Amino acid sequence: MTKLIATRDVYGETLAEIGAVNKNIVVLDADLSSSTKTNIFAKKFPERFFNMGVSEADMMGTAAGLAAGGKIPFASTFAIFASGRAWEQIRQSIAYPKLNVKIVATHGGITVGEDGASHQAIEDIALMRAIPNMTVVVPCDGVETKSVIHEIIKYNGPVYVRVARGKFPVVMPEDYKFTLGKGSVVRDGKDAAIIANGLMVSHALEAAEMLAKEGLSIRVVNMSTIKPIDRDIIIKAAKETGAILTCEEHSIIGGLGEAVATVAAEEYPVQVKRLGIQDRFGQSGLAEELLVHYALMPKDIAEAVKEAVKKK
Repeated sequence: MTKLIATRDVYGETLAEIGAVNKNIVVLDADLSSSTKTNIFAKKFPERFFNMGVSEADMMGTAAGLAAGGKIPFASTFAIFASGRAWEQIRQSIAYPKLNVKIVATHGGITVGEDGASHQAIEDIALMRAIPNMTVVVPCDGVETKSVIHEIIKYNGPVYVRVARGKFPVVMPEDYKFTLGKGSVVRDGKDAAIIANGLMVSHALEAAEMLAKEGLSIRVVNMSTIKPIDRDIIIKAAKETGAILTCEEHSIIGGLGEAVATVAAEEYPVQVKRLGIQDRFGQSGLAEELLVHYALMPKDIAEAVKEAVKKK
């Protein structure tokens, strides 16, 4: 049976673990700590936890000040508020001076579910990716999330990490080590490559298994770092498979799909098809229902791959 873990839970637990070792870590939240799971850190280290209230812009500015003073601040809220409401403060106060602030945003994508379009961030990756100096990461499961949090502490600079509300299937081995800026091949194949991140990695693996029964050999790449993108793994996939499908729980505008398509167009043009939210808002519903409605299920991925292969 596939193990299911919420990446936001792993974030909270890992933050508390690291906080016990690194006294420079401070955590800020915008009155959502029980949902972002920073409350785990708050209970262990109340003197290093700051609830900024419903004041996301103030939270980012304060995080910048703490970073300027030598601390390693983790600022958390829902993805829609982190990327949208506080965008200017992130740009001006964190990214422009390249301060060491880690923005870990939870509740990304349509799997927020019943909270509806107002709370479903489907453009957050595009907004963060466009800011100079910003590193952008979307872990695929709980195992990778833990490794991501450990690794971004070693990196001196602003980072945006998107984690989720719902529970994702665990696809990476327990000993997996995340490397910033590098993708990883989680299944090899020669007929086409699926490049995905977040929940879509597990869906891509299911799709590849379906297609194997039809005689197609499909490579699956986990592209957890969207910026800086791993150009080498994309070029290799283009040269060796001749067709690429990108899958993301995000708008097809400005996210993983565009990043991959740009590299392919510049370096080794092949058929690239983008699967994601097709330039529309989310809506209220159960996460599974929404994934079906927006055609992000394994069967949808399998069909899209077959279309891409036909166009090779």
